[in-house]
Amino acid sequence: MSDAATRLTLARLTRGTDTGFEILPDAQARAALAAEMDLIGLRKLRFVGQLRPEGARDWRLEATLGATVVQACVVSAEPVTTRIDEKIVRRYLADMPEPDADEVEMPEDDSTDPLPLTLELLDVMAEALALALPLYPRAQGAALDTARFAAPGVAPLTDEDAKPLAGLAALRDRLAGDGNGGENS
Repeated sequence: MSDAATRLTLARLTRGTDTGFEILPDAQARAALAAEMDLIGLRKLRFVGQLRPEGARDWRLEATLGATVVQACVVSAEPVTTRIDEKIVRRYLADMPEPDADEVEMPEDDSTDPLPLTLELLDVMAEALALALPLYPRAQGAALDTARFAAPGVAPLTDEDAKPLAGLAALRDRLAGDGNGGENS
């Protein structure tokens, strides 16, 4: 798909009709996107939808993102294949206030963005894919083993060692079970 077909100048679009699109990146474009996102592979990728006018100056993008991604398992580094099918909605608002403070709160509606002069559909697709990726892909049956690290000659710290009051609780229970306050007769 050409840049002209994926880059839409919103002022040039007809306000009375929807503008449909379908993006099917070729193998080279998928490989570049996979490398950018640190994926092992991106087997399929399809972004199809429409941009429609909303109100007097705003636009609404509704699309479906379909992808088959291959990521490294966070435990074993084995390839993990995931199918992604996401509904995407973005609203581009002409009168969206720009934040002027150093720190701002995230709005409840995360589908709104300021109205751009030009909308790059490839960027919208890449952002949607990045947000849809599993954060911690895990191969079936992958599990973490107990790992203990310590300097030579030093006993490694265990989870039980990190709970010093657990020993006091056991002592309390043992003393309470004596029946005579723990004193020997």
